[in-house]
Amino acid sequence: MILFPAIDLKDGQCVRLKLGDMDEATVYNTDPAAQARSFEEQGFEWLHVVDLNGAFAGASVNGDAVEAILKATKNPVQLGGGIRTLGHIEAWLEKGLSRVILGTVAVRDPDLVKEACRAFPGKIAVGIDARGGKVAVEGWAETSDLSAIDLARRFEGAGVAAIIYTDIDRDGVLTGINWESTIELADAVSIPVIASGGLASIADIVRMTMPDAAKLEGAISGRALYDGRIDPAEALRILQKNG
Repeated sequence: MILFPAIDLKDGQCVRLKLGDMDEATVYNTDPAAQARSFEEQGFEWLHVVDLNGAFAGASVNGDAVEAILKATKNPVQLGGGIRTLGHIEAWLEKGLSRVILGTVAVRDPDLVKEACRAFPGKIAVGIDARGGKVAVEGWAETSDLSAIDLARRFEGAGVAAIIYTDIDRDGVLTGINWESTIELADAVSIPVIASGGLASIADIVRMTMPDAAKLEGAISGRALYDGRIDPAEALRILQKNG
């Protein structure tokens, strides 16, 4: 069970949004590379990075910051936001990313996702961001008629390494992860699922160790770590103790 610390990039800075609103951004660190080093020093073994500007622009915008992060940490890094073509995917993997997260393109062009899985085995994750159970795209600016489970099932057997499932209605507001919907999604597909959106306290960390959550690959934490609501050492100790 992996706890993924999050670095969300806006205008080259490490921020957290509230409910996905770019106008509700809190800057936590002006040096994302230093933040990546800090997470590694705290004992985390993975890093989750999102290019927020890129998600809206449809192309990488915070590339310099991502490259600085890759140079600053030995931890594997997964990146989402604005990655929409095979060329984008290949370029980022060549720069040292361990996993690329495809979100909008998974809705718009699922065949591209499947092609990417064949070309880069084990390197492709799908980001499913849902508002009211329906998938949102284009940096959460648009909501589709597609349910999260229906989208996930499109990629069964395609070789997707993981699904990052974000409940937008809980993102950045510290109300706790939507465990019911997350576990329902994990039960519906064989692809490993990573919970995202709303992780608030050590109670969520303990919840990750419950039997029905064992099928998850892990969960992502952002604001709770930055605000000190979760002690990294305690959280990692709980997860390691429970295997």
